[in-house]
Amino acid sequence: MATLPVYDRTGAEVSRYEIDPTQIAPRLSKQLMHDAVVMYQNNLRLGTSKTKNRTDVAGTTKKMYRQKGTGNARAGSRRSGIRRGGGHIHAIRPRDWTYRLTKKALRLATRMALASRLADNEITLINQLDFAKPKTGEMASILKALKLDKTTVLVAMPGHDANVFKSIRNMPEVSVLPVSELNALDILRPRRLLMTTSALDAIRSKAASEKFRGDEGAGNEVGNG
Repeated sequence: MATLPVYDRTGAEVSRYEIDPTQIAPRLSKQLMHDAVVMYQNNLRLGTSKTKNRTDVAGTTKKMYRQKGTGNARAGSRRSGIRRGGGHIHAIRPRDWTYRLTKKALRLATRMALASRLADNEITLINQLDFAKPKTGEMASILKALKLDKTTVLVAMPGHDANVFKSIRNMPEVSVLPVSELNALDILRPRRLLMTTSALDAIRSKAASEKFRGDEGAGNEVGNG
């Protein structure tokens, strides 16, 4: 059982929040979390790298000189990869790097990432986070009061809040997501997580519903999906 302090916007502790990390994920699998992070990073690759082979470079295909009688080694086209200006012998071609794990495995990896952050005490809870209108300066003051101004932070909200999003979008080390869009890479990439108590409640209820559907066995389904 973990007990987390709950802060207000000024950084003062106002209450305590008790949660058992096993309610989020019954166990932790470093391999599954690693596989999920690698998948998300692979899917971000554009795959547009390309170099020219001997059919792509400019130049004649005429034989450089006759086969015999010159005293030189036999040679064909100037486009050969062993000559300056020729094409690459093993040219790089555009490719699609994307692949998918199963949905159950990705859901379980997300819950494991959250549970590991809870176990490592890397989640900061705030009782309420909202703005009447976008205020980047006010959001920066909140982060400073919570001692999160000098590190990378992910702000997790129970739902999409346009004012909170606009208050954060110009801050280079801070990102914001609703809990419905969280994944293992988003959770594990920043140093700290800032969550409202309602967001953590939403995660607990979602984890309970997924556990009820029998996702515990998803850790064995790491594959092509």
